[in-house]
Amino acid sequence: MTGIFWLASYPKSGNTWFRTFLSHLLCTNKDSIDINSLKTDGTASLRSIFDYILGIEASDLTAEEIDALRPKVYAYMAAQAPKPLYIKIHDAYTFLADGKPLIPTIGCNGAIYIIRNPLDTAVSLAYHLGCDVDTAIEHMGDPKYCFSGSTRHLHIKLKQLLLTWSSHVESWTNGPKFPVKVIRYEDMHAKPLETFTMAAAFAGFPAGSEEIQQAITGADFKTLKQQEECAGFREKPANMVAFFREGKVGSYRNVLTPDQISQIVRNHATVMRRFGYLGEQDEILF
Repeated sequence: MTGIFWLASYPKSGNTWFRTFLSHLLCTNKDSIDINSLKTDGTASLRSIFDYILGIEASDLTAEEIDALRPKVYAYMAAQAPKPLYIKIHDAYTFLADGKPLIPTIGCNGAIYIIRNPLDTAVSLAYHLGCDVDTAIEHMGDPKYCFSGSTRHLHIKLKQLLLTWSSHVESWTNGPKFPVKVIRYEDMHAKPLETFTMAAAFAGFPAGSEEIQQAITGADFKTLKQQEECAGFREKPANMVAFFREGKVGSYRNVLTPDQISQIVRNHATVMRRFGYLGEQDEILF
């Protein structure tokens, strides 16, 4: 099998954790794996990949011109790969002006979509961006919100349209014509062996429970945090003190005000119900 498996998520939903887990399945030399040498296949939005494959500078193009060419980059990567590629992506699953998807179906094996309670996501996003929680909540409710969209300086990554948190989730879980396996961040914590085994099987790994458990142990959050403290993390934004903060479920309870919680629920209740974050009476379940 060749082609691409997309590792998709809204930012701060456990993508790095999952990629570290996969790295332990992909690599026989476990001692060589750390957060700065993951064995997955990079990030969809990296400007350097776009420039190298197309032989042109993305900085010479408009955002619209870049997006029109991005599907060609991914189709080329899928066609040239001698093995399956596992590529991180934060973009929402969107369609271009010609009606074709940003992520082409040809050459795509499927996507693993990691979803996290938006109450916890808001807290982590605020920390990630170095902004207050109210601003993070506003971003999560903004249909035009994107990463690397500023034109004031050249980003190492291309512009990534995120949409609202709810629309991001729905774009990946409703839009693609290729298979999508959804895993919840909370289940990665509560029932790791079952959740990671299911995801690994979807991604083409015929691994046994012992190998899966070893990969889970190798990707333990405390280990990732220690690695960052010792050697830093090159994916960490410059304005962040640390990329790996707590990694806990329900930490929003110590941060968000009742009004902030109510705002997030109002904004995202439909999707929260669908994925089990709200109960039948709209009670918060996590």
